Amino acid sequence: MQTGNTIFVGLGGSQGAEASKPYGWAKSLTSIFFFFLGCFLWSRFSRLLGPQQRRTLVWSFFLQTLAMFLVAGLVAGGAINGARSTIPNDIDWLQEIPVAILSFQAAGQLAGSRALNLSEIPTVVVTSLIYDFGSDPGLRKPLTQNVKRNRRGLAFLGILVGAVVGGWVSRETDRMESALWIAAAVKMLVTVSLVVWPEKSG
Repeated sequence: MQTGNTIFVGLGGSQGAEASKPYGWAKSLTSIFFFFLGCFLWSRFSRLLGPQQRRTLVWSFFLQTLAMFLVAGLVAGGAINGARSTIPNDIDWLQEIPVAILSFQAAGQLAGSRALNLSEIPTVVVTSLIYDFGSDPGLRKPLTQNVKRNRRGLAFLGILVGAVVGGWVSRETDRMESALWIAAAVKMLVTVSLVVWPEKSG
């Protein structure tokens, strides 16, 4: 996610004021900064409470869920312009708010993945996931013999299907908040599952 943003910042800085979107890079810079800030704070929050404690994971994903619902509510309520037709335009500075919130909460999602020792599921970047999947020496093993490969494959399919569904919903409604509501609901389900998930015996 931040690889693309870094490229956009670099390209935007090289274009100058004569570009069609002279401040388009600002969203990418905002995303990078708040993702970094989120990494800094979420990791410390996790270590403070115990990274693999149920309460830590529940609180983390609960706060992420609230952030998602907040952004969806801001767009649905009209405080932030959520029309797809505004995407080709130059920056609307109010749209920096949802970019900042979503980037910050995404860092919490990555912190949760690290806390659960699920490094094979980076959750926010696909490039390394595809490499790890393709380079896995046990790629052709039966399903029951390579759990990490299975997780990588399912993670890739989940991201792909999520992108397709989100894009289709946004196109049909010509708005962005519908996809945000769906994403927030999915994250809420993850939070609830963490609450009821049985403890590992032993």
